[in-house]
Amino acid sequence: MQVFKFGGASVKDANGVRNLVKVLNITGYEDTMMVISAMGKTTNALEQVVANYFNNKSELQSSIQDVKKFHNAILLDLFDNEHHPVFKKVTTLFDDLSLFFDRNKLPDYNFVYDQTVGYGELVSTTIVSEYLNTIGIRNNWLDVRDCIKTDSYYRNAHVKWEDTQQQIKRQYKVNTLNITQGFLGSDSNNFTTTLGREGSDYTAAIFAYCLNAQKVTIWKDVDGVLNADPRYFENAQLLNTISYREAIELAFYGASVIHPKTLQPLQRKEIPLCVKSFLNPEQPGTTVCKGKGISPEIPCFIVKKNEVLISLSSLDFSYIVEENISDIFNLLHLYKMKVDVIQNSAISFSVCVDNVYNNLDKLLQHLKAKFKVECYENVSLYTIRHYNDVAIQQIENDKQVLLKQLTPTTMQIVTK
Repeated sequence: MQVFKFGGASVKDANGVRNLVKVLNITGYEDTMMVISAMGKTTNALEQVVANYFNNKSELQSSIQDVKKFHNAILLDLFDNEHHPVFKKVTTLFDDLSLFFDRNKLPDYNFVYDQTVGYGELVSTTIVSEYLNTIGIRNNWLDVRDCIKTDSYYRNAHVKWEDTQQQIKRQYKVNTLNITQGFLGSDSNNFTTTLGREGSDYTAAIFAYCLNAQKVTIWKDVDGVLNADPRYFENAQLLNTISYREAIELAFYGASVIHPKTLQPLQRKEIPLCVKSFLNPEQPGTTVCKGKGISPEIPCFIVKKNEVLISLSSLDFSYIVEENISDIFNLLHLYKMKVDVIQNSAISFSVCVDNVYNNLDKLLQHLKAKFKVECYENVSLYTIRHYNDVAIQQIENDKQVLLKQLTPTTMQIVTK
């Protein structure tokens, strides 16, 4: 039994869906769980729908129609018959989305977000499933919300593993191609929850863990895991193998190819994770498995943009001691700040955070009651694993370094 995950880039248009079929024919798909993301940039488009619901209701329906038109173009390219049942199924999904906005009474942004963005995955899997059935590849479509059960921490839900394992084993059909959505789950009230951005990788790992899969393959538009994001760094190199430990380190620091939570359930059962190109499916890609380090052992570069650096110092030159640090972390937790780097001295404390929930102003107001506060927005956090002098110079060149921290294997720099 194997698990495949196809991201949005792999099904961004009709040709992408056809290419997915080629991948399945090359690799085989019997007894396979296939997890599929929203098509192309649909999640971003649905985030705009949410923004319009709260801030610009006159544009709400037109923004929903834009998403529907995008998918209708793909449908018309894939299906010769406009009376095919898939057209009605997709229309019904968009009608359900509009109905939610008509009936919703809760003003909670995070709740509305989760009830909205999941339609991207529901539509994409409906289209792919129906297309595969049409060309003779029979499959079992699953609503992942019936499988993955979570708490109600909207936008970053936590999995209830025992309930999830029972539901997955009940829903999955052996010796069949099963298709489901990434990124989504549901809480005890059957409201949709999401597992965090890029959570489709995590979805694949959840199914692999619960079904004791032989391996997980994540299909990307790159040849595998590279030592740097080619959008930001030149001459990125392919990593052939990565240990679970090293991959978790890279994910923790923000490597975009692997979701931070994906590797933990796989490591517990030593299920290999392969990252391969859907454009070159016969190439070996990268394998994450039991072992040591990386091969080849070269510096790995990670960058996180639009971070916030907060520097605190005591108002009376007293020490920043345990009580102060405890207060600071309680506030970071209260305002849901993701902490990426910390550094402190006797009378100062600096922290680089990701302002995911847009609570920065509230946090700063709270901190200023007790500390002198300096805040730098839109900074970049660079991390180098297995750094050397050349790698450090490459990053620091022509940048203003606001914070720098080194350990024997990792260097982190915050730059303006």
